[in-house]
Formats: sequence, structure tokens, C-alpha cells
Amino acid sequence: MNEDILKLGSGAHAIEIDLMEPLDENKSPKVHVPPLNHIGLWVDSLSDAVEELSSKGVRFAGGIRPGASGHDVAFIHPKGNDAKPIGGAGVLIELVQAPQDVIDELSKK
Repeated sequence: MNEDILKLGSGAHAIEIDLMEPLDENKSPKVHVPPLNHIGLWVDSLSDAVEELSSKGVRFAGGIRPGASGHDVAFIHPKGNDAKPIGGAGVLIELVQAPQDVIDELSKK
């Protein structure tokens, strides 16, 4: 896929938009289906979040791995299954390990 990351703002309140275009529309990953492919959410401790959510029946698409922006990520599968019945209601949800400066800044509130 062709990918470009647009960063708006700075510090803990910066927003990143990951623009993706498939190299072949007939092959996976089908980043264009649905048009909103996924959303990413900062978490303070990715390993703790994955462990807790998995224990509550959330289905993940693979494990923790490095993401495109250099932060560790884990994806909640868009759909649950028999073994893990909770999914992202049709949307791929990316949990992203927040860097320490973001955790510190957002902890001030």
C-alpha cells in the first residue's frame, strides 16, 4: 500500500491522519474497505490494555507490533467470533502505546 502520515498540531494534543492507498484493490490489506479503515487510540500501557480486553472477550487481529509511526500497536478486530465475541463493531480499532510525554501531559488534567 502507499501510505502517508499527516501530523496536525504538536505535543500531547497532536493528531495524526494516516492516509493509505492500496497497491492492488483486489488484495489484502484492503485499506479502502470500508472508507474509514480504522481509528487509533492512545493507551498508557498497551500490554495491560491488550491483556485486560482479551480477558474480557475482545478479539485482536494479531499481537503487539511496531506501527507505521514507530509506536507499538495492537488492533482490535472489526468483528468478534465464537472464541472472542467482542470486536470493533465493523471498524478496525488500533490501540497505540502513548509515548511518555503524551502520558505526562494528559495526566495533568
